[in-house]
Amino acid sequence: MDDEKPVLEQMTDAMSSAADATKEAAKTAVKKVRKAAKRVAKKVTPKKKAAKKAKKAAKKSTAKKSAKKSAKKAVKKVAKKKKKAKKSKR
Repeated sequence: MDDEKPVLEQMTDAMSSAADATKEAAKTAVKKVRKAAKRVAKKVTPKKKAAKKAKKAAKKSTAKKSAKKSAKKAVKKVAKKKKKAKKSKR
């Protein structure tokens, strides 16, 4: 400590330098966290080609499902019509 500087001035200098050091440490920590998050995001997200293939596969499967459902509905409608026709003959 300097004997020439008043105590209050020495304390304010010490506090400001501590605040600056804390600020710099926080900045570096944030940078490291962002970098790590980017790395994880790259690993987690699928590549563009894989994503396109997945979309195409999903579209195909939904088309197949809808075709099957419509076929089942058509069969049920025909069965209902036959039942009604039998009842009306009685």
